[in-house]
Amino acid sequence: MGGTATESPGLELRTREGRPYRFDAGALCLELLTTGGPGEFARYEVLDEPAGLLCWVAASRLPGGLLLDVDDACLAEVRRLRDALWRMAGARVHAQDADPADVATVNAAAAEPPLAFGIAEDGSRQWMPERSRVAPLMSTVARDAVELFTGPYAHRLRECSAHNCHLLFVDTSRPGRRRWCAMEHCGNRSKVRAHRARQAEGEGS
Repeated sequence: MGGTATESPGLELRTREGRPYRFDAGALCLELLTTGGPGEFARYEVLDEPAGLLCWVAASRLPGGLLLDVDDACLAEVRRLRDALWRMAGARVHAQDADPADVATVNAAAAEPPLAFGIAEDGSRQWMPERSRVAPLMSTVARDAVELFTGPYAHRLRECSAHNCHLLFVDTSRPGRRRWCAMEHCGNRSKVRAHRARQAEGEGS
């Protein structure tokens, strides 16, 4: 949602059977939640090595070409921010108060200088500096979260309606009636289940 992010058709995720589908979280900070998380979401962890963070950056709605210097200490800080965002977003979805410690984590990251662009020698736009530390990335993500949680779409945070899917997204659609992480995934599965239930009911009558 922040000014550094670009329009994105979403991240490519995969079903348990390995089929790809597109998931549009609607905000950069919510895209980070697809990398794993606290508790039951730890089994999806990909931020346990630098390649996991670099792959997420390349797939995210951030403009391409961002080069990062990443080490294990940086990864631990990114996971700490991500887990705080998970809990804050979950609390908002379920009309609960956020943990002050999680809010402090997000605010501390947002207070740092964010990622920035400059003008290259050929006149094009490029990330500055050529290789960035992870702290500016965290700041950019945290500032996106501040904008989301305090902005006009704060009440549009949603959890996928499928009983076994916990993906979180912000509903930016005009009518505000989005229910699924992706229509091609959970939405279609729900339609199939409803169709089979109607068939079974018809056969039993």
